[in-house]
Amino acid sequence: MTVIGFVGLGIMGRPMAVNLRNAGYDVVGTNRSSGKVQQFVAEGGRGAETIAEAVRGAEVVITMLPDSPDVEDAVQGEDGVFANAEPGALLIDCSSISTDTTRKIAETGAHQGFRVLDAPVSGGEAKAIDGTLSIMVGGDQDAFNAAEGILNPLGTTVTHVGEAGSGQTVKIANQLIVAGN
Repeated sequence: MTVIGFVGLGIMGRPMAVNLRNAGYDVVGTNRSSGKVQQFVAEGGRGAETIAEAVRGAEVVITMLPDSPDVEDAVQGEDGVFANAEPGALLIDCSSISTDTTRKIAETGAHQGFRVLDAPVSGGEAKAIDGTLSIMVGGDQDAFNAAEGILNPLGTTVTHVGEAGSGQTVKIANQLIVAGN
């Protein structure tokens, strides 16, 4: 069974983590506030107090965090993904952050032996709960191929859109179109 470390159990992250658990994955979730971790555990997931604890032994790590600095700290900090996950792990960042941050994280990850994808989501809380998000994925094609089956329980549209940072770029364009309509 694939072990997924899930960082960020907020409005979007918790239902995503629950959908992965319901799809048969072993999901270890963590969040800054322990109450959200306890809620995830009550829904059948496994909880971790720290990012380091959540990602140790995970083959896949998914982050769903509010902003670029949050992702940078969670991924590159001393308690973060790169310092504690096994090289070769697949990191899928579903946060909506800057393309520059995304590209830097992908480059750093590649140098440290990680496969990194940016996979921001669109659809809001209701679609996160239903597992019907749209997911725009940027990064290496082989990494996308490895991630596609993991992302399918989260969304009805999972599309590889190009190199690292492309998922964020397409998400920005999507939001502009939605706002215009």
